[in-house]
Amino acid sequence: MTESRKRVAILISGRGSNMEALIRAARAPDYPAQIVGVFSNKPDAEGLRTAASHGIATAWRWHKDYPSRTGFELALSDVLRLWRPDIIALAGFMRILTPEFTERWKGRMINIHPSLLPLYRGLHTHEAVLAAGDKEHGCTVHFVSPGVDEGPTILQARIPVLPGDTPDTLAERILVEEHRIYPEALALVARGAATYPG
Repeated sequence: MTESRKRVAILISGRGSNMEALIRAARAPDYPAQIVGVFSNKPDAEGLRTAASHGIATAWRWHKDYPSRTGFELALSDVLRLWRPDIIALAGFMRILTPEFTERWKGRMINIHPSLLPLYRGLHTHEAVLAAGDKEHGCTVHFVSPGVDEGPTILQARIPVLPGDTPDTLAERILVEEHRIYPEALALVARGAATYPG
């Protein structure tokens, strides 16, 4: 099945625990995607070492070396041309991408976010859930669109908010769900079972 598997590039900024979940899933011979490269906008991202230890190509470009988002994305695109990905998976990639880049990859770039979108876009989602007194929390895998955390949903997972929960306890339980649904969502996209509406 190797020849028909979709080629996936993962973009990270840190330790890349969701990246690891995708790498593990892609080891299965019947998984419809293969990880061909891991890119970071930070040279010291721990996930780069992890990916290399799995024999996966890695690259980084320090975003602060570029005077504009467009310049950074041109450097990123040069790397992607070498890897020839069919799909890009963002896994803790802490950069806002330009509309030009997101349009180029429309329907082929996905992200995971720690909230039940459209609730709580952006950062500090666990704190926001607790401040609002919500009874449930969750995570969402979605297609990337020009708006931050606004693209169409692919999969969601939900957990109850328990008495005594803190941002840290919520983050820990949400991460378990992220690691479960991100490989599922990537498989749906790779098989063509999940597509960008319209």
